[in-house]
Amino acid sequence: MRIVIGGQVEKKEIERLIKELDGSITTMVKSDIEAAMAVKTGQADYYVGACHTGGGGALAMAIALLGKPNCETVSMPGKKPTQEKIETAVKEGKVAFGFTADHKDTAVPMIIEALKKQITA
Repeated sequence: MRIVIGGQVEKKEIERLIKELDGSITTMVKSDIEAAMAVKTGQADYYVGACHTGGGGALAMAIALLGKPNCETVSMPGKKPTQEKIETAVKEGKVAFGFTADHKDTAVPMIIEALKKQITA
């Protein structure tokens, strides 16, 4: 699995979290536009990104380049991520996931778990 980290904040921390969860996942940290292009061109399988709202800077370029139906805001200020919402998004084929930076410790493990379940399903 190849995951590119875009968005506006906490990129290195998000990469560290992914690596701690599963060292076999290939990660790349890029600008938001480069990250979205990596998914669009097949250089990466999934996009994750954080910002302060969960959808703006985290997903704006992904939405523009990959299309809204392929993107999911999994958390927002005051609205924590849920495993059910993330698993539904993955099952629907979404490839880009945005969340607020303060939810990274919860959102990243949920996203990785859902992606791994989908791959083995």
